[in-house]
Amino acid sequence: MNTRSDTWSWTPGTHPHTTGTDGCSSVRTPADARQLVRHTLAGLGPLRPAQVDDLLLVTSELVTNAHRHGGGVTGFGIGIERDRATVSVSDSSGKAPRYERRGELPSGGYGWPIVLRLCREVTVDTRPDGKTIHAAVALDH
Repeated sequence: MNTRSDTWSWTPGTHPHTTGTDGCSSVRTPADARQLVRHTLAGLGPLRPAQVDDLLLVTSELVTNAHRHGGGVTGFGIGIERDRATVSVSDSSGKAPRYERRGELPSGGYGWPIVLRLCREVTVDTRPDGKTIHAAVALDH
């Protein structure tokens, strides 16, 4: 897994092109996160509906996984660049997500493969006190 810590240091809410929150995050649920993403994207002008849908699905999956596997969301941000939107979700688990191909259909376990498939780039910064996952979805206006 690539880490972004050597190329882009992200502290929730501090990147100049990021709308974000820190440990006292108002983003508690996937619905909260989707609302923030929709609000941020609304200011960009028209985007292809599929791009918006992809970013909202990635957002939901990352926040759900933070709750399910990481002890809850400790930070959330969305960064906008010319050709991409990057959702960043922090939690208190230092374990990087795992992707395992299985012969049988498991109950659950679909979120991370969905994120990997829909994103242009996914990176994970792990720290002793947790991790931040950065997931970038391509945008073309």
